[in-house]
Amino acid sequence: MAKIRVLLADDHAILREGVRALLGLSDDIEVVGEAVDGQRAVEATRQLDPDVVVMDIAMPGLGGLEATLEIKKAGLRSKVLILSQYEDREYVRRLLKAGVSGYLLKKSAGAELANAIRAVHRGGLVLDPEVARTAMEDSSPTAPGGGDPYETLTDREKQVLKLVADGLANKEVAGVLGISVKTAMSHREKVMEKLGLHNRTELVRFALRRGVIRVDP
Repeated sequence: MAKIRVLLADDHAILREGVRALLGLSDDIEVVGEAVDGQRAVEATRQLDPDVVVMDIAMPGLGGLEATLEIKKAGLRSKVLILSQYEDREYVRRLLKAGVSGYLLKKSAGAELANAIRAVHRGGLVLDPEVARTAMEDSSPTAPGGGDPYETLTDREKQVLKLVADGLANKEVAGVLGISVKTAMSHREKVMEKLGLHNRTELVRFALRRGVIRVDP
């Protein structure tokens, strides 16, 4: 019987080692690769064609959301299972909309991770109980008559927003996304226009308010 091939994407080496060791106890699961950020996760997914990508959210460069958008946009078959310390409503809602197959909290994953990987591989949707409650709480519209300005952005613009908010210059954004500097500048201008922002400081504040980036204590 073929093993379930898993890619681990997390910027913390100790966590990757721990998850690898945990999954090594399961005869039907094999870790075929690791990635330290979202960009490398996308590249490794293209190269290794894993069945499941176990993805963190807060990573340098492309985060888990932005990397998931890229994987889905590329039409890759790999399922994405989020393993995060955050249960923030915005993260949950956006990632479910992006097409992830599961969302587990690091604090409660433990032995459940292997079962979650199996369920996701079979085509199921796996949500940590706390995450499920958060998702249910968000069933109402976000803004009466107005909608969510973040959702007016295209997938590429959402990626650019995260990268610019992280402090990357246009040339660096272009390098991460594999686009020209001119195209990166155009996306950045569109983001500012759609969100009604006038400078990078306002953009960073928006990204912090909406959970696109975080400043952990």
